[in-house]
Amino acid sequence: MKPKRIILVRHGESEGNVDCQRYEETPDYALNLTARGIEQAQKAGREIKKIIGSETISVYISPFFRTRQTFAEIIKSVQENIAREIEDPRIREQEWGHLRPIDENQDIKKERDEYSTFYFRIPDGESGADVFDRVSTFMETLHRDFRKENFPDNVLIVTHGMTLRLFLMRWLHWRVEEFENVRNPKNCQIVILEKEENGKYKLITKLRMRDPQILSNIALS
Repeated sequence: MKPKRIILVRHGESEGNVDCQRYEETPDYALNLTARGIEQAQKAGREIKKIIGSETISVYISPFFRTRQTFAEIIKSVQENIAREIEDPRIREQEWGHLRPIDENQDIKKERDEYSTFYFRIPDGESGADVFDRVSTFMETLHRDFRKENFPDNVLIVTHGMTLRLFLMRWLHWRVEEFENVRNPKNCQIVILEKEENGKYKLITKLRMRDPQILSNIALS
């Protein structure tokens, strides 16, 4: 049974979001939420509860510390709604390779943005296309789950900015240029795909664009 909604949430503000030098000493997966990130996650939990009411929910979480911590705060508002909870490494953040000096990371970001955020492969890491491929296999799992009897009313996916965008790209069949025109959601922003009468899903959340003139109706895809 297809769920009524697919709710995607980017993790709350992390140590790496406020201090890029953290990436020199802490692996990406081990970065924690800030106090502000915890508050953002708590607020997201309350907002999700308003959206789903008493409906059930199936949860899929990235294994990174900041996504687990985000869900730990969200669950305080939706504990009674959760039918099941699954940690899935395929929806982790784009791999940035090993620890390296902040200046080197900034140079890589600049080179990636000039080349293509989708095609550029980070040294010892992944390209956006690599993440797209693993997100595609995750979606195969989702579709199999949807065929189960009495599947929950909603899906909640707690993930990362780039991964969230690539999920939308894959689900809504965006072109590469369309994907690259969309900015990452803000920390703990809730993005909703809602099922229509024809069984297809409509993006009802307005997304931030780099150039509003390109695909200005993307939220209606």
